[in-house]
Amino acid sequence: MVAARQQRRRRWGVPALLLVYVGYVGLGAGVLQALERPAEVRAAQHLLRQHWELLGNHTCLQGPGLQRLIQGIIQAYKSGITLQGNTTSLGRWDFSGSFFFSISAITTIGYGNLSPSTVAGRIFCTLFALFGIPLNLVLLNEIGQLMLLGVQHCAHRLEEVFHWQKKASLLIKTCALVTGLLLFLLLPPLLFSDKEGWSYEEGFYYSFITLSTIGFGDYVIGMNPDRTYPDWYKNVISLWILFGMAWLALVIKFCINFLETSSDFCQCKKKSTEMAEDLMDGNKNSMTGLHDVEICNDKDTKTKRPDESHTYTAPTEAL
Repeated sequence: MVAARQQRRRRWGVPALLLVYVGYVGLGAGVLQALERPAEVRAAQHLLRQHWELLGNHTCLQGPGLQRLIQGIIQAYKSGITLQGNTTSLGRWDFSGSFFFSISAITTIGYGNLSPSTVAGRIFCTLFALFGIPLNLVLLNEIGQLMLLGVQHCAHRLEEVFHWQKKASLLIKTCALVTGLLLFLLLPPLLFSDKEGWSYEEGFYYSFITLSTIGFGDYVIGMNPDRTYPDWYKNVISLWILFGMAWLALVIKFCINFLETSSDFCQCKKKSTEMAEDLMDGNKNSMTGLHDVEICNDKDTKTKRPDESHTYTAPTEAL
């Protein structure tokens, strides 16, 4: 009976979830179209106006020749080369730039503003990412577990010192969330404002787009040819990306666990209500409802995590 109910819930739950997913994406598409489409049209009109003004003011220029020059500039920019007066700027493929590109590749951020242009570079990038992405996932998981272990340890210490049973875990989780917000989302935009000349909103936008691995590529650090960056800058940002992704993944995991727990709680409440109605009606299936509720209670007990039950287990390596 329980297995049949679970199969029915899964059979109807997936289409319902898919419908919500498509509706959410459609809502995002509609809002973004309303916000961004007018700006896109204005930008296209401005570009065409500049194009014809340039050809009109410089009659020696020919349309096809100008188009080839524009394409060459775009291709050079994709390769990391920009014009500075009568010279060109290099530096995107020095060691620090290559190190930052390697981080963005194996973390699957993929800004898209820079990519290998040689056949050998593309082949190596493919093999490098093939082995680097699993390695990155393992490292992020270990960092996340280390952060979780620290949270559980702090909660355990608070319970021992202040004899808090329920408040310790909530307090420590709140402190971890606030600390992570400061270190990975709220304070980094100040550094970006100083080094990149971005506004605070642009720096915050870049921080979230990077740590969530969306990586649009409209904002990327260390790419302004008019600015001089210290040698430590990209290396520190690479470490910030690693630990920030682990923290954000841990936050997302907490949210998913909360939603799943809430869903199971709602299902158990529904079964409890059905059982009460069956008992009042003298239904023969009331014992089945009682058995389901007992399963829910057992499920809640088994799924209680160490930080929820306020116990702390030391790592085996320390024993």
